[in-house]
Amino acid sequence: MGMSGLAGMADMYGPTDEAEAIATIHRAIEIGVDFFDTAEIYGPYVNEGLLGRALAGRRERALIATKFGFRIEDGKMAGVDGRPENVRRAIDGSLEHLGVEHIDLWYQHRRDRSVPIEETVGAMADQVRAGKVRYLGLSEVGVTTLKRAHAVHPISALQSEYSLWERNIEGDVLATCRELGIGVVPYSPLGRGFLSGLVPELATLGPNDYRRLDPRFSDENYSRNLVIVQEVARVAARHGATPAQVALAWLLHQGADIVPIPGTKRRSYLEANAAAADLVLPAEDLAALGALQPTAGQRYTERAMAAIDR
Repeated sequence: MGMSGLAGMADMYGPTDEAEAIATIHRAIEIGVDFFDTAEIYGPYVNEGLLGRALAGRRERALIATKFGFRIEDGKMAGVDGRPENVRRAIDGSLEHLGVEHIDLWYQHRRDRSVPIEETVGAMADQVRAGKVRYLGLSEVGVTTLKRAHAVHPISALQSEYSLWERNIEGDVLATCRELGIGVVPYSPLGRGFLSGLVPELATLGPNDYRRLDPRFSDENYSRNLVIVQEVARVAARHGATPAQVALAWLLHQGADIVPIPGTKRRSYLEANAAAADLVLPAEDLAALGALQPTAGQRYTERAMAAIDR
């Protein structure tokens, strides 16, 4: 697996502890995790700064991915922005926040439908030529956008939600990635923690926890979605593993081009997640997991779904 998503270190799922977060990043490097995924909007800017501090003196041991694509006003997201001028602003800001000379993989976080993808990716490609970025990626885009973007500059990775909890990229999107040689980086591979079997009911989540807005955590859908976790837990019990490890192992079994980025704020979960790379699931377990009922509820609010390009 070798990857770690960092959104959870930016208060998306409740309070964070910077010392533990940095210790978790250091431990990740020690056990061979070398890919760290962040974004300008996490904070905003706070998470890039945290990752930069954690990697001080360790930069050569890490591949850094970050994302841009929003207009940020008064410290808050104020809509998407794929204009070339925002591309140029964002890269210089990310380099400064991270304290590095180049980004290894740079994504457009969400497509801006008011700007042709060719213009955005063209400006991103300029940053590759300038030595500020090594590889380009897109997040949550569909087949047409992928093909148009790839014609301007090679797209190395698509970061989209993919898990036993969310199967939307299976089919045309995944096939197109494989046709074009684009790697797939599933975010939220544990269904925002639901597939770990450890997520409490909505009423017990903290007041700032993002999942309070997630339709799949609503009272009605929560109980229906427990059926999915129960099946994952049954498979886990047969292997002496945790449900989270099974969910990650299922993703890893979908292809060598699929590299999930489970996020965590704690070293204990980090080590358990990394161990999923060694879990081999037999065909009958893969089939049972693949045949699970669809998750109840839309994966985002209507407003957030509007930013998904399909």
